[in-house]
This record gives sequence, C-alpha cells and structure tokens, in this order.
Amino acid sequence: MVKDDGATIYAVAQRAGVSIATVSRALRGTGPVSATTREKVLKAVAELRFTPSRLGVSLAEGRHAANGMVLPDLSGPYFAEVLLGYEEVASELGRSVIVLSTRGREMVNDLVRDLAGRVDGMVVFGRTVEDAVVREIIGTGMPVVVLASDAIDGADLVASENVESARALAVHLLGHGHTRFALAGRDDGGDVSQRWQGVRQALAAHGVEAAEPYPCEYTVEGGQEAGHAILRPGSRSAARPQAVICADDQIALGVILAAEDLGLAVPHDVAVTGWDDIMAARHARPALTTVRQPMRALGARAARALDELITGTRTTPAAQVLPTTLVVRASCGPHPQTPPTAPSSQEEMCRDTPPA
Repeated sequence: MVKDDGATIYAVAQRAGVSIATVSRALRGTGPVSATTREKVLKAVAELRFTPSRLGVSLAEGRHAANGMVLPDLSGPYFAEVLLGYEEVASELGRSVIVLSTRGREMVNDLVRDLAGRVDGMVVFGRTVEDAVVREIIGTGMPVVVLASDAIDGADLVASENVESARALAVHLLGHGHTRFALAGRDDGGDVSQRWQGVRQALAAHGVEAAEPYPCEYTVEGGQEAGHAILRPGSRSAARPQAVICADDQIALGVILAAEDLGLAVPHDVAVTGWDDIMAARHARPALTTVRQPMRALGARAARALDELITGTRTTPAAQVLPTTLVVRASCGPHPQTPPTAPSSQEEMCRDTPPA
C-alpha cells in the first residue's frame, strides 16, 4: 500500500477515475453512487490513506465551509457574547465564520452582496442591512437567519422575547410611584422597537405617557450624553423624569454617570434601568436593574439554525424566541410593597441587593 502524505480529495478522484463530487457522495453516503463506483472510491481512499476534511468535502460539493455574519458593530459586551456563542457552535460544526461589521462602512449593501458570494449561508443582525437586500439574498436560494430582528419571509428568526419583559419592567417602576418617564436609546427597529412597545403599553394602561426615546449611541459615552440631555434642568421637559428606561445596559451605565455629574443620586433622585444584564450591570454601584437576555445562546442558536438550513436538515424557515428575565436591583430603589399589577412570571426578584 502506497502512502501519500499529500493526498487530497482530488487525488482520490483521479485514482478512482471519477469526479470529486462523486468521491464526496461516496464518502458521505449521499446521492446516487453505484456499488462498483463506491468500491473504487474506497479502494483509492485506502491506497492513498486519505482522511477527508470538512473543507475538502465542502469544496467538492461547491460549498465554502464558511458562514457569513453581519453585525452593526463588534465593540461592547453584547456583541462579544453573541459572537462567542456563534463561533463556539460553528467551530463544533466544522465551519469558519466571516464577520462583516458595518460600523463606519460605506456601500454596506454591496459589501453584504459580496459576502454572500463567499459563504454557504448568512446571519444578519437586526436592521443592519435593508430588508430589501436580505430578501434579495434569500431569493438567490441562500440560507439566511435574521438575529434580534423582526421576521422576514423565507429566513429563520432567532430573537429574545422583548415585549412582555418590557411591560414587566415598566410595571415595576410604576409600582414605585413614578409617573414621569424618559427613554434612552435610538430606535433602530427590531428588538429595540419591541422593548419600547412593551414599555408604552404598560405606561398607557396606567395613564402615563413617555417622550420619544432620546436617540443616543449604544455605548457608555452615548448614555452619558443622553443622561445630560434628559436630566439637565429644563433640558427636555418642565420637570425632571423620575425614571430613565434605557435600551441597553451600556446606555444605563452612562446615564448613571451623567446623574453623578449633575449631583443627582441614583435611585433617590432618579431611577435608571437597562437591558441585557452584562457583567458590569451586576457590579455597578448601584447595581443595575435590567432585563437579562441569553446573549451567548442567541449566537449559538443562530449557528445551529443556519447549519440546519445549509445541510438541508430542515427546509422550512422557523422562529425561535428565547425567554428573558427582569432582574430587580438597587438602581430603581427599594422594592415596592404593592405593585400596580402582579409581577410577571419572568421577573427575578433580587431584592435590590448587590450580587455577592
């Protein structure tokens, strides 16, 4: 038996006198391959001591063994957790990941189209790409998963629950007796719109209105700038809000810094809440009331969903909505004794004490 340390799927095909696609089908047990042809392929594999790699088989099938992931940004703990969860599963499945961050990029639609030509499937986060472009890519037959977004026909959806947890958060703040609310975080659609929808529904049910969200960046610096705009005397309303509901934890941490800049105490002078439950939220002073969402699980679920579509394990698009949990900590004040409605089953009562 001759050993060829440089054996490839191409060498096996040449030795067996068949195409590389036939070698792939014979080794994977997929597609029509006669017993005689399979015997030739297996004999060539044994003679060359060939070990098929996922990449080689993917190339033989006209695939790339790579997934594309389009994100609006790569900075911050939220995207880091989502990407980590995605890459862990993609690696387990033998796929590499090509990540496109659109922050500060021009001609994003063209970049996304170019990426689609280099991968087997694509995950698109939120409203990072115009829906028309996503539909165009779906129309080519490429498997697509939209993440933390509204559903798009023909694509899988992986998202966290937003509306009910947002209602629970607003009801909790109403239970403190707050009637003046401000919202912080640019409404880019998708999951953030769902959060503001839930908040407004809960407030309206109790005759309370909130101003339009202050359109800040999703960073601590963006939150600090929003906090100054919202909390500075006479800045946006005749009376300072009693509670600021933020679209994510980084914004909330920035609002807390702004309150300190202005000589205000949280939660005595103003309550502040966030969303995500990043590590900094748990160790902030005061510890941040927030909504915990399974960030790493979002990425992991998206990777598995895309793999199912690529391999044909599943051909019908599906939606997965992961549960979220209201986590009550010190940034909204002592826990009210009689909230206006019963706490949501999603609510985790932390009794406003910092984590150990």
